[in-house]
Amino acid sequence: MGKVTGFMEAGRRIPLRRDKIARVGDWQEVYLEWGDGDARRQASRCMDCGVPFCNSGCPLGNLIPEFNDFLYHGNWEEAIHQLHATNNFPEFTGRICPAPCESSCVLAINSDPVAIEMIEKAIADRGWREGWIKPEPAENKTGKKVAVVGSGPAGLAAAQQLARAGHSVTVFERDEYVGGLLTLGIPEFKLEKHIIERRVDQMRGEGVEFLVSTNVGVDITHEELLADFDAICLSGGSTVPRDLPIEGRDLKGVYFAMEFLTQQNRKQRGQEFPPEETIDVYGKKVVIIGGGDTGADCLGTSHRQGAANIVQMEIMPRPSETRTETNPWPQWPTIFRTSSAHEEGGDRDFNVLTRRFVGDDDGNLKLLECIRVEWVKSQETGRFDMNEIPGSEFIIEADAVLLAMGFIHPQHDGLLDDLGVKYDPMGNVAADGTMKTNLDKVFSCGDMQRGQSLVVNAIASGRRCARQIDIFLMGDSRLPTVSGYARPPVMAAAAPGGG
Repeated sequence: MGKVTGFMEAGRRIPLRRDKIARVGDWQEVYLEWGDGDARRQASRCMDCGVPFCNSGCPLGNLIPEFNDFLYHGNWEEAIHQLHATNNFPEFTGRICPAPCESSCVLAINSDPVAIEMIEKAIADRGWREGWIKPEPAENKTGKKVAVVGSGPAGLAAAQQLARAGHSVTVFERDEYVGGLLTLGIPEFKLEKHIIERRVDQMRGEGVEFLVSTNVGVDITHEELLADFDAICLSGGSTVPRDLPIEGRDLKGVYFAMEFLTQQNRKQRGQEFPPEETIDVYGKKVVIIGGGDTGADCLGTSHRQGAANIVQMEIMPRPSETRTETNPWPQWPTIFRTSSAHEEGGDRDFNVLTRRFVGDDDGNLKLLECIRVEWVKSQETGRFDMNEIPGSEFIIEADAVLLAMGFIHPQHDGLLDDLGVKYDPMGNVAADGTMKTNLDKVFSCGDMQRGQSLVVNAIASGRRCARQIDIFLMGDSRLPTVSGYARPPVMAAAAPGGG
């Protein structure tokens, strides 16, 4: 590396966050601009380690030491080329990825890791500013047509790779905007939507066709899809939310997190909703059930809507501040984390089970009846069992509850059942080692195939699927393999919360 002693001379630094009082008054990105010198100084911390575990810690197999070296030497253009060699959308992962690469950084054994995620963001943003990121249409067309169903990160990655391989690609999206949960699920303050739109414009320049407000299975039948395309990539999300079927669930004021988040993102686009459908927590007492990233997104959104009081609850214990002996490097660290939304306010509580929602005579939510629990390791199975603590009952007043407990599997009724795809034991679309389903020419990737996971896993899955479809259509493929380690579908930081 260019700065052999860099890791001894500079500490971990990331861009500063905007003042928390100011930022809750708008929907703009939380982080301030990172200076070129700060980014290069951070890149200098990348060690000349014999085995760069960050490569395998990243599901995409990003060439992290390489782009850090180019950045340190001021060669930003080559740095973005290195990033794009493995990652179609570094401006996405640089903003919303929990950075498993950083937990695998060799520096993290006994120090703070290199700020890889923010380095990715800085390189990608510089690439866009300088005009280095442009459409890369295929020189030769194959005459093959591929349908990509779902425009989330997996579908977008698969579509871009397939288009660059020379295939004619049509992306079907049932919502009115391209991007899946990137557009409708992630709040604006974490990922401003113009960042997605400029990448979609690049893909249009590469020949990808996008059909929005098109529900495959309804607006176009599965028979038409099979007849019109040479291959099909099922890349929808894991969209069926985990519910909390307790007494009072049907009270007015109890919502799924995605009902809340997607409506706010639509409001940001100028859409209006009738009063009876509007979810607005201004001046309200809010309880968020679920301690993962989606719960934090609800927290930040509630702050910006002007909630009077917010409590985020989790059924699991509060994680430790540092790694435990059973969670060594380079594993993903199951530690206590504070997001920008937590920094902005609200209370957090752990080991809480919600027993009942209670409402008034008009059917409006008024309070939650809860009890504290403990997790005891079974001597027989070795697993931790949840036990209620006698006498620990308590109530929480609430005008709104947001259920942020994750997702269980993709929607079965409609396209998937009509096609007749098989499901794995978790209810996801079953696929073999080539990402092919039980149906000829039908492949699957992303959360639909592997279960609820991270954006970086979705991009990696989409890239793998594109290569396998290319091999299926052409006999071989010049698309790159994806060498990163495939982590479990749901990591601890994004694990669904409990009831």
